[in-house]
Amino acid sequence: GTVLKKDFIISNKVDMAEHTKALGLIEKSRYILIVTHVNPDPDSIGSALALSNLFHENKIKHKVFNVSADLPQNLDFIPRFDKISDQLPAFFDLIITVDCGTFKRLGFTPDPSIPIINFDHHKSNNHFGVVNIVDPMKSSTAELVFEFFKHNGLYITKDSATALYVGIYDDTLAFSLGRCDELTFEKTNFLVECGASPSEIANKLLRRDSLAKYRIIPKVLNSLELFKEGEVASIFAKEEWFKETGAHNRDCEDALDMIMSIAIVKIAFFVRVVNGVSRVSLRSKGKIDVAKIAGEFDGGGHYNAAGCTLDMIDVEKAKEIVLKEIFEVYK
Repeated sequence: GTVLKKDFIISNKVDMAEHTKALGLIEKSRYILIVTHVNPDPDSIGSALALSNLFHENKIKHKVFNVSADLPQNLDFIPRFDKISDQLPAFFDLIITVDCGTFKRLGFTPDPSIPIINFDHHKSNNHFGVVNIVDPMKSSTAELVFEFFKHNGLYITKDSATALYVGIYDDTLAFSLGRCDELTFEKTNFLVECGASPSEIANKLLRRDSLAKYRIIPKVLNSLELFKEGEVASIFAKEEWFKETGAHNRDCEDALDMIMSIAIVKIAFFVRVVNGVSRVSLRSKGKIDVAKIAGEFDGGGHYNAAGCTLDMIDVEKAKEIVLKEIFEVYK
């Protein structure tokens, strides 16, 4: 197998015994359920598929589960993506959760007697597993899964390397976030040595948009409102716009990053209806903790990127409620 050429400094927030304990549980189990979170993103799916490829290569029985059959199709190039299922197996004796900041992000309630290995990098994570590999200082959950491979001396094949690279690349917004440091680059460099192709991955993620995306984004951008001398920005997407354009709710995710690219904007949020509730995505620059704002609505996330849901379908009303909370925090 491949040997790491460098002694990587592994997460100082995670007790190294947790990595050993996790491998022990995996080796002991008969059937493993790997759970990606509700409305999965590339970090959740990349982390899950890195483990899935490892298990497949080592003939460990498992299934990657997501509560919905509606998966981001731009990730279909990651090996074993087609094996993700929305059907729970009849039997499993170990659960591995990836990138689930809270227990409810699993989308179902498992039997409490089944042990959980919890891989995550959200500040809001309350260590719900029997093993918790959790570090909010890490760039992504994929980086923590990489450390699990490294600590246990596990071989990283091209397939697992591709999956891990996707998770790190996307969750750092293409290596542009503050929680991406020199160690992150050392790890991604090693993944490239294992066979991950940066250009191929970037092209698959960035250059396969639907036409519908370019029909809905102008509508979303047109909803832009600025407050506090332009430092606070809001956008929303109405349900009928999706019907008119044929767009998927994921097609307008770039709109929020576009608003955050405006020089004067310090905090921005986006409201849209997903599965009968208003989903709110919050972003900030600098010293504004949007996880705190999301937490007021039982949401969570990171300092500069967080989310929550409001139990209503009126996106404009939801916008006003969130705005009021932002004004409380942002004075």
